[in-house]
Amino acid sequence: MIALLLAAAAQATIPSTPRLGVAEAQCHAGEHGPELIVTVEGLKDRAGLLRGELYPANDKDFLEDDNVLVSAGKTFRRTIVEPIPADPVRLCIRAPAPGTYSLAVIHARTGKRGFSLLRDGIGFGSNPKLGYGKPKSAAAMVTIGSSPTPTTVVMNYRTGLISFGPLHR
Repeated sequence: MIALLLAAAAQATIPSTPRLGVAEAQCHAGEHGPELIVTVEGLKDRAGLLRGELYPANDKDFLEDDNVLVSAGKTFRRTIVEPIPADPVRLCIRAPAPGTYSLAVIHARTGKRGFSLLRDGIGFGSNPKLGYGKPKSAAAMVTIGSSPTPTTVVMNYRTGLISFGPLHR
């Protein structure tokens, strides 16, 4: 059952064109507009890449394919960073406007675009407990103000045959 959750999340978060939403999500030095500063906790290691993805705050669009969202003129932002060797690990996502969005963070440990249930990690805004399906948009929401807004995401990794959760808090 957990495989269904992560297969759905992975399908929606793996872009067919990796650049969609990246330019719009870039934060710039000295910028003071609506940005989300995400502190990522509980990384299994510092291998690969972290992808922070911002979605509209509704179940229909949350974890939807980036091509579909961008084609429909809906919000989609992605930032990709290499995890730094020391804490804290942070990533910044520029939002189109202050408001409420849904947030996903993927730790692609091999640095590839895909998502592997066996090795990669995933976290969401508001840090919902993961179950057998993808979380509802409301469980992954973050509210971004008109200036840089901090939040924390705790990563989850498969920890057993059917268990999925943070390695440690």
